[in-house]
Amino acid sequence: MKPRSITASNLILTLDLEPHGEGGFFRRTYQADHRDMLETTGGPRYLMTSIYYLLTEESPVGQFHFNQSDILHYFHLGDPIEYSLIHADGSLQTLVMGSNVLAGQQPQLHVPGGIWKASMLLNGSDGFGLISEAVSPGFDFADMEMGNRQKLTAQYPQHRTLIEKLTRGED
Repeated sequence: MKPRSITASNLILTLDLEPHGEGGFFRRTYQADHRDMLETTGGPRYLMTSIYYLLTEESPVGQFHFNQSDILHYFHLGDPIEYSLIHADGSLQTLVMGSNVLAGQQPQLHVPGGIWKASMLLNGSDGFGLISEAVSPGFDFADMEMGNRQKLTAQYPQHRTLIEKLTRGED
């Protein structure tokens, strides 16, 4: 029997992924429910959570968003993913996650809480990029803010072009 090739659509089915509000597809794979909850200013949170996250040709952008928690990203397979991070001081950091570490791609990336983050699938032959994220304190949608294009460009006008590319326009 010939093995099936890995495609975005069979990853979505096999890993039971669903659309994510920021773009791409995800599924929570872990939450530390065997440990005591951690008290945060936003309320009780799991000590840690983890997800699969997939960007595809059809959904190639994870829109700018802001998380309170620290996030560790782990690259698994597919095409490289470019991350754009806007720090509180307005500085921009751009990194690429992927398997080609000799070309400077990173298989692991730490993004501290309190940074605006967006991701974008880079063109390649696979048509998808699959990562995992470990979040501590555990992810809660109440701790995440989606980037508002108008607000972000007012706050960081020097990054207007990038922000317009990696946020949704007003409906």
